[in-house]
Amino acid sequence: MAEADHLEDTHFETGDSGASSSYPMQCSALRKNGFVMIKGRPCKIVEMSTSKTGKHGHAKVHLVGIDIFTGKKYEDICPSTHNMDVPHVKREDYQLTDISDDGYLTLLNDGGDLREDLKLPEGDLGQQIRTEFDNGKELLCTVLKSCGEECVIAIKTNTAFDK
Repeated sequence: MAEADHLEDTHFETGDSGASSSYPMQCSALRKNGFVMIKGRPCKIVEMSTSKTGKHGHAKVHLVGIDIFTGKKYEDICPSTHNMDVPHVKREDYQLTDISDDGYLTLLNDGGDLREDLKLPEGDLGQQIRTEFDNGKELLCTVLKSCGEECVIAIKTNTAFDK
């Protein structure tokens, strides 16, 4: 185990910019409602169970995760002592100021910066955003960013404007 204690001293060459989109965590340390990479996708853990194995085997952790961008369900089984990648997930709320004719959202962050590079989500959430925006509601869109992908995952009424 002494070798693992010195890992931070070793520099691994990677093909990316150096800012990793995930970090390792021991499987037994993962928690329900946390995040994990399953089959290369950032997922929220919705179910977790640990099974004891035979005399010389390791306990195995069975993970069920939902892709945070597509909603697709993924499963994986990993020995509890092994590491799994945990994605860096950033949440940010933006004020919705407009929806363009081609379905792009105009979003304003706390710093006053505008961004117009995110599309209206598909399905029920997209319809809800369009309906509430068209009805004049002030909306905050919660944007999740991970592994180079971003999307609006939730909305809430912006109470800062209610008098």
